[in-house]
Amino acid sequence: MHFRPVPLVKLRLLLLAVLSAGALHASSSTSVSPESLVANVVANNPELKFYEAEIDAAKAGRRSAGALADPELSVEAGRKRVRDSTGMIAGEGTAWSVSVTQTFEWPGRLGLRKAIANRQIELAELGLARFRAALASRARLLTYALQVAEEKATASKEVAARYQMLRETFLARDPAGITPLLETRVIEAQELALKRRATDAELAAKAALVELNQLRGTPVDTPIEMAGAQMTFHRPPTLDQLLASARERNFEFRMKQVELEQQGLEVSLARNERYPAVSVSPFYSEERAGERESMVGIGVSVPLPLTNRTRANVDVSEAKRRQAETAMLVAQRDMEREVITTFQKFEASLSTTAQWQPDAAQKFREAAELADRHYRLGAVPLATYVELQGAYLDAVEAILDTKRDALEAGQQLQLLTGLEFNAVEISK
Repeated sequence: MHFRPVPLVKLRLLLLAVLSAGALHASSSTSVSPESLVANVVANNPELKFYEAEIDAAKAGRRSAGALADPELSVEAGRKRVRDSTGMIAGEGTAWSVSVTQTFEWPGRLGLRKAIANRQIELAELGLARFRAALASRARLLTYALQVAEEKATASKEVAARYQMLRETFLARDPAGITPLLETRVIEAQELALKRRATDAELAAKAALVELNQLRGTPVDTPIEMAGAQMTFHRPPTLDQLLASARERNFEFRMKQVELEQQGLEVSLARNERYPAVSVSPFYSEERAGERESMVGIGVSVPLPLTNRTRANVDVSEAKRRQAETAMLVAQRDMEREVITTFQKFEASLSTTAQWQPDAAQKFREAAELADRHYRLGAVPLATYVELQGAYLDAVEAILDTKRDALEAGQQLQLLTGLEFNAVEISK
């Protein structure tokens, strides 16, 4: 049998195809870190376009607010007939006129409107920044919620599998007597309850996965393989520093401040509008009825303030400004309360996590496995066995839930104060 030699070019192409396939397989199975997933959500969230369009609309409003009104062109045409004293027609011809009217605002009025439009742009930009920060916080919470649900489901399935094996063993023996029968029923009940807990955890994981995919604009059933992450909690600044930063950087409070400034400008604009705008109309007219007559001139018109509408507008603007002042004070009070309560919650979660040993969950797991082996040997009673299995699951859930509370409080504290003090560091 003879083998034909493979050309070098074909050999290189073959090796390249194999390496590409291997690289593709490796990339498809690569897990995603929580921070990269958060960055993906912030970059690809479809709702960002709404806030970006709002900024564009506000900028367009500023361009129109600083411009004069468009001039108005007026054209009139008709027939003119002239009669003498006897009633006879002395002449007849066309008559027409054309005029251009331009309205000039009172000095300072356009500047006030432009300043109000600038505040509107600032509000839109604050809304976008607030949404980005809240989106990153929500994505980070969902990534950890996905991990928490998966770990809870794994632990529940592990303990449920032990109960299932015991139940199958007891049923295979067909024991007689009331005690083995009752123990079998206890084991069956625990198995059913744990399977329910595992199902609830799986549903929670699926819900977190759906929301994560929606936030990053991908199909809801796209699987996400999360990389194992370790959370490290850091102490926040003092409460006084957090409150001082919140008064300067809190999104809600800053928006109320901008709204108050905008309403103050509205009051100034309403007072300025008490002075009428002036309309200037240069015109030209021509008449041909026996002889030709033409006239060039300019007209000036102003509205007559016969009603008290402008004064009413000032009163309305003043009332809205007082409402804006009250809203800002209420927003400051709510902000300070939220910062204090969130700070206390974060400190309590940190104190709780500091009391744990790093391998606390592993020790409970080993104790549950040890109880399972010794129960099969008859060295551990059923009550102790059930209690240790439940204690293992309760400990796992308590550790995961406390970490989740600390993560939520830390993210909320950063969102309220605008300080990036790295409350919770998530690393591989």
